[in-house]
Amino acid sequence: MPDFLTKALSESAAADPWEVFVRLLAALVLGWVVSWIYSRTTSGEESAASLPTTLVLLAVLIAMVTQVIGDNVARAFSLVGALSIVRFRTVVRDTRDTAFVIFAVVVGMAVGSQQPWVAVLGILVGGGASFALAWREGRPAGPGAPTMVLKLRVSVGTELEPLLEQVLGNGPRRLLSMSTAKQGTSLEAEYEITLDKKKSPEELVKQLHRMDGIFDVGLTAGGSETE
Repeated sequence: MPDFLTKALSESAAADPWEVFVRLLAALVLGWVVSWIYSRTTSGEESAASLPTTLVLLAVLIAMVTQVIGDNVARAFSLVGALSIVRFRTVVRDTRDTAFVIFAVVVGMAVGSQQPWVAVLGILVGGGASFALAWREGRPAGPGAPTMVLKLRVSVGTELEPLLEQVLGNGPRRLLSMSTAKQGTSLEAEYEITLDKKKSPEELVKQLHRMDGIFDVGLTAGGSETE
């Protein structure tokens, strides 16, 4: 590398690239463990589809940030200023998900600050507590069917529950919202449902759309929508 690039991109007390790589790899592995614990202790009705991936990436990113900041207070304030311009609009519905996000952040921070045993012991204690509480609350120790949001627009005189029972049976569902639309000529309803693994989203949408009284059908999962 030319001298001017070396001077521009390096510091006198820069960390060894191999050591940085090992720390990031350790953060990746431990972040995956946190993600696995979340998946195994959260039922399909409660789990967020994209959160396991987010937990892994978050651990790696926090490890990177911790190494970049080091003991430099100015860098820490610069990072806060840079992140303050980013607006996060995703609403975490379950406080348990928030706890796992913090879990991944602390694991990444511990690895990045060269204290891997803090991360390992934290995973052992926190993971054990998660499994114990999941068992106590009756959650299945394994991933279930994904949670989806079903959006319907129907005529005012349509009874929704009988129609949903025909398609979903006694599967878990929860009414999220209901309102009038088209100047009171129709109703819009949103349900949180757990789709049977034997039935595809496309099949569910087509089956509902063929029913009398249903005008529009939307199914959202993981940020995508099928109509």
